[in-house]
Amino acid sequence: MTQPVLRPAGRDDVEAIAAVWHRSWGDGHLGHVPAELPQHRELDHLLGRVPVRLATTTVATVDGVVVGFVVTHRDAVEQLYVDAPARGTGVAAQLLSHGEAEIGRAWTTAWLAVVPGNARARRFYERQGWSDSGPYDNPAFTSGGSTILVPTRRYTKAVGPVGRGERRTG
Repeated sequence: MTQPVLRPAGRDDVEAIAAVWHRSWGDGHLGHVPAELPQHRELDHLLGRVPVRLATTTVATVDGVVVGFVVTHRDAVEQLYVDAPARGTGVAAQLLSHGEAEIGRAWTTAWLAVVPGNARARRFYERQGWSDSGPYDNPAFTSGGSTILVPTRRYTKAVGPVGRGERRTG
């Protein structure tokens, strides 16, 4: 596989990001989230959600094709998805590291939420130095603008440099 290129997402990436998100979401979430949530993860809904955080989205491309993305928001890694063919290639680790660095510019600790049944993701985050900090009811957005509380595990990691003066924590 050609070396992935990380770059800021742009308007031209919205469809590709939504497609990766749609294909990848079910792998780790189906059967592990409330039954009413999957209907809010259809492609047309995700196409409307991607622009909301486009300014803090980074994509990984291989030969010009989006194979993954990371979204940060304040002190959170809000989304991290990699297409199945690119898994195990280091793309996810690169995206996560990039997200950590972005968060570390203003925060000392980053956090993310992962469903307990997504063992593959949990192992990945733990290999990357993240720690399970306990249960967290994550408010997942719906197509109607409300939220569904999803039982998750909150993972945290120190990301800010030591000794840079006062910094906020999450």
